[in-house]
Amino acid sequence: MSGYFHNFIFGYYPYVAFMIFIIVSIAKYEYAQYEWKTASSQMLDQRWFSLGSNLFHSGVILLFFGHFFGLLTPAKIYILLISPEMKQSLAMIAGGVFGLMAIFGCIILLIRRIFCLRIRETSTKMDIIILLLIFFQLLIGLFSIIVSSKFTDSSSMQSLALWAQNIICFNKTASDFIVHEHWVFKLHIFIGITIFLLFPFTRLLHILSLPVSYIFRTGFQIVVKRK
Repeated sequence: MSGYFHNFIFGYYPYVAFMIFIIVSIAKYEYAQYEWKTASSQMLDQRWFSLGSNLFHSGVILLFFGHFFGLLTPAKIYILLISPEMKQSLAMIAGGVFGLMAIFGCIILLIRRIFCLRIRETSTKMDIIILLLIFFQLLIGLFSIIVSSKFTDSSSMQSLALWAQNIICFNKTASDFIVHEHWVFKLHIFIGITIFLLFPFTRLLHILSLPVSYIFRTGFQIVVKRK
């Protein structure tokens, strides 16, 4: 990978993707709220839905927060509790378990969406594309665990964390921290950024809607029993 291309992908692309994520999300909320929905397929076919959905959502959510805290927690903080080597082992074990949960759930959801005629007829191309992209990202993530096991000194994990922390701090030399890292880590980062870029153009947008007002509502929900 050339130096210019590397610097663009890992130094500028994250900001481009994040800006598109923010701008399009706000625009969708203001001018296209009809597209802000889950478009659940449960009513069309309930077979394997609960298992696939629960595995997928639980795995992805746990992976997200694992990556978030794992990458953005400064070393001087977590070394008060565990060593970098222990942190890497914990990340590999947790990532493997949560990754397998998410990937099995994703397989079930993909099979339903592709091979169930009723669901496929109501699906958009982006519905399938984003699921396939997430599936591929999960596969790369599991493969990265195998690669990580070869680096017992946790050097790669620390380099990836430094990259993420410097991106957050708008350091223009952030891409230098991973210039010599294995291609699987770079591919994992690139796909993750791309998912963020595509996020507001897909049904994933509903993740940003938390039913906080529903929890603190003052009235009662009226349910009429079917006669």
